[in-house]
Amino acid sequence: MPGPDPRRSLPSVDSVLGDPTVRALADRHGRTRVTDEVRAVLAARRTTQAGVGGLAREVADRLRASLGEAVNATGVILHTNLGRAPLADAAIDAIQAAAGACTLEWRRDEGTRGSRHDHVSEHLRALTGAEDACAVNTNAGAVLLALCSLGGGEVVVSRGQLVEIGGGFRVPDILAASGLRLVEVGTTNRTRIEDYARAVGEETVAILRVHPSNFRTVGFTEEAPLAALAGLARERGIALLDDTGSGVLRADARLPDEPDVRASVAAGSDLVCFSADKLLGGPQAGLIVGRREAVARCTAHPLMRALRPDKLTLAALEATLALHRDPERAWREIPALRMLAASSQERRAAADGLARAIGGEVVATVGRVGGGTMPLHELASWAVVPDHVGDAQAFSARLRSGDPPVVTRIADGRVLIDVLALGEGDLLRIPDLVRGARA
Repeated sequence: MPGPDPRRSLPSVDSVLGDPTVRALADRHGRTRVTDEVRAVLAARRTTQAGVGGLAREVADRLRASLGEAVNATGVILHTNLGRAPLADAAIDAIQAAAGACTLEWRRDEGTRGSRHDHVSEHLRALTGAEDACAVNTNAGAVLLALCSLGGGEVVVSRGQLVEIGGGFRVPDILAASGLRLVEVGTTNRTRIEDYARAVGEETVAILRVHPSNFRTVGFTEEAPLAALAGLARERGIALLDDTGSGVLRADARLPDEPDVRASVAAGSDLVCFSADKLLGGPQAGLIVGRREAVARCTAHPLMRALRPDKLTLAALEATLALHRDPERAWREIPALRMLAASSQERRAAADGLARAIGGEVVATVGRVGGGTMPLHELASWAVVPDHVGDAQAFSARLRSGDPPVVTRIADGRVLIDVLALGEGDLLRIPDLVRGARA
């Protein structure tokens, strides 16, 4: 005979609300919302015929904010799903300072209205050599705004640069959204300056160079030098737009194979677009630098109103750019750069310490920069394989359910806690989170 129906043993809503843990949740989140969540949990258990165990914890899980901190133990520094670049302490402090009333569009000295772009333009001019600069919410937005500012006509792009970036966004789609017509030149692997010269016609308004981000063509390849593109653009009276992508401000041997913004400005680009939340190490934003007249067309365009960043983004961005004014300080204090600069020996020492704290084996791993940057670059790292975990998938799931969640990866049936992207605070709290997952 079938056993008793577990749904009959489910408590009433009022009974659950009387649980001390749930009462504490009601004090924090409000009785109305907690009551709604209790009803939802009970309704789900009636459907699944689950028992009464863990009701309070399930209610608490439903009340937890969906956007919260996480521990990145994946071995990918700029993990897009985990928010890309972790912010420097100076940027976090700046966000807190700007959270209330702030000087977003107000000039302290004159007591008059100002421009929100002033908070970043001075730093960007100094860092890149550009005549002017502005900020928008993403690099895709920066490219779109730069294209829209041209008014209309044709834009010439190498076939090898018609890439798709994260989320399914494609360069041809962005061009189409701007109202400009795409003119493809060259081949997938080889595009010469002569290809561009033949394609430029009476309706051409710009040449667009696009950094391929997380895509590379290797072997029998050729691309026209940026200086040659700038010369052709000047000769034909059209604009040169350069999407450098990853946010490298100046050439640095520690960041190989990534175009830098200063070199693009010096080569003669009219507008250079790049990300703030990759190798710049700041918040999600898109930056535009270049000739004063070209930047002015961007800031005056109606689309700027829809793309402009908010005060918290600008506060974090200003603080991050200020750190870059002292390059070595930036490498010490911006987490993404500090993680990149750490030696294999430093990473091994961190893994050894973590292994002693949680119990487990240290194994060599290969980490990645992530975020569509330096895709061919491998980082020698180390990970801890915790012992006494049972099924790897189940243990990884329990780590994800912690507060905060620890995001790991599984290889060969083993959980890997990679130290590459872990900060000092992460290393200190992981032992308690691992103990909680083992329980």
